Amino acid sequence: MDLMDKFNKLSRSEFISTFGNIFEKTEWIAEKCYDSKPYSNFNELVSRMLEVYERAEKNKHLEILNSHPDLAVEKKLTDDSKNEQKNASLNECTNKEFIEFKKLNEEYKKKFGFPFIIAVKGKNKEEILNNFRQRITNNINSEFEEAKKQVKKIASLRLSEITK
Repeated sequence: MDLMDKFNKLSRSEFISTFGNIFEKTEWIAEKCYDSKPYSNFNELVSRMLEVYERAEKNKHLEILNSHPDLAVEKKLTDDSKNEQKNASLNECTNKEFIEFKKLNEEYKKKFGFPFIIAVKGKNKEEILNNFRQRITNNINSEFEEAKKQVKKIASLRLSEITK
């Protein structure tokens, strides 16, 4: 049985358990995608998930953005976020870096109303901090669009991990 057959045969709860955190703590996307089964291939499933996300209303996008953890300082992380942040060495910040992340997280949330989101895979702490310092100067509209783009990147990376 190939991977797509396996995914198509999952029960609703198994499907949601497998895909419910592709978009951080957002099971409703997986639920909608379950209702569209069967999929002929994995790319079709990925496209459907991204389409459901894209078509969501602004308040739903804000909910998704706000379900993401603060970088480097959050203690309660989903397994996905924990692994992603660990691979970027965000769990090994110096005291100075930790203080800067904490300050940037607070200022960013105060300015934009949601946490700073970046697909950290393949990036190191310095790249992430530089990105953070630059993006905090953006206006609300461009940063909202950038945060949505980053969520989509994270989702795509998480989906590619599922097939490994």
